[in-house]
Amino acid sequence: MTAAQPHHGPMEQFPVIDGCLWIGGMSVLQLATQVGQTPFYAYDRRLSDERIALLRRTLPPAIELHYAIKANPLPTLVQHLARLVDGLDVASLGELTVALGTHMDPERISFAGPGKRPPELAAAIAAGIVINLESCNETETVARLSQAQQRPARVAVRVNPDFELKTAGMKMGGGPKPFGVDAEQVPALLSRIGELALDFQGFHIFSGSQNLRATAIVEAQDRTFELALRLASDAPGPVRLLNIGGGFGIPYFPSDTPLDLEPIAANLERWLPRIKELFPAARVILELGRYLVGEAGIYVAEVVDRKVSRGQIFLITNGGLHHHLAASGNFGQVIRKNYPVAIGNRMDSTEREVVTVVGPLCTPLDILADRVELPKAEIGDLVVVFQSGAYGLTASPRGFLSHPACLEVLL
Repeated sequence: MTAAQPHHGPMEQFPVIDGCLWIGGMSVLQLATQVGQTPFYAYDRRLSDERIALLRRTLPPAIELHYAIKANPLPTLVQHLARLVDGLDVASLGELTVALGTHMDPERISFAGPGKRPPELAAAIAAGIVINLESCNETETVARLSQAQQRPARVAVRVNPDFELKTAGMKMGGGPKPFGVDAEQVPALLSRIGELALDFQGFHIFSGSQNLRATAIVEAQDRTFELALRLASDAPGPVRLLNIGGGFGIPYFPSDTPLDLEPIAANLERWLPRIKELFPAARVILELGRYLVGEAGIYVAEVVDRKVSRGQIFLITNGGLHHHLAASGNFGQVIRKNYPVAIGNRMDSTEREVVTVVGPLCTPLDILADRVELPKAEIGDLVVVFQSGAYGLTASPRGFLSHPACLEVLL
């Protein structure tokens, strides 16, 4: 008998009616018929709306919310979110094109990421967005392109801080990093920005992502504000924006608990008067991606075969790591953990079994769920992977083994 892995808590953001999961006002079976194929991703805009409303209620009103498009760049989703947030953050020319296609004022769009190519930088300067400078070389390139266009580029310095976001799922700052300018090198770069007559806007200080511990985020924000105050003394002009990153995580695995926003809100409330006093023109920005969209999405694949191999039951689906690399374990994590999964059309079935859910790819890494207890499923049933609204399709090797494409729908 195959032993089951630990259970997740129930995914309660989507209703269950007559044993079927519903999203966006329809059952997953209806949705599969409407989409016309499996696999597919579906995103419920209601849940993102509610998440943004929660942040607005909880955080100080002076805090601006920006959406990091890299979390999910689906144009219809970005169009929707652009009406609800205060700004957009992009990481490529492709994302910039999506952002500029919304109603968002270009002055409230920023561009981060190492290795920006000259054509990307030229487009950003022409659009009038903020470029987060990641190196001395990039600064010189921006200055040259800015001069060619005869308009000063709007720039901020992305700082690689001298601290990390503790317990972060992904550390983006602290120690040697390709991201941003080391904090100790920033004063010299600020002087150079002044010499080059670039339009200095402020700082982007981002130390990590996917964190579920409020105490760690509070500590990182304390150190972020302190670092910004130190660096501002060398700035070539007033600080007009201070992007303190995000780092807000969502629960993926059985031991995860949702992030408590209250301590973070209280700490920001404590800091804002001082920031307002010292940086009267500054907008304080939280840049969030997965926290806004991650829990609003599901991935749906269809069971195409069912087999038993030496006592272990396998459900073989038409979806897998080529569409959802994160749920499969990112090409082989040291300790693989299961995302929450369900049989979307058998949510209230009492006949259960321990199964491993795999995709159609010819690799042992193509696993959507390993040894989970699920309702007994048959060919044609729908496997649902929750927490799939961020870093899903576009973060996956869609061309791997040349299987059919996956669709996305916003509901």
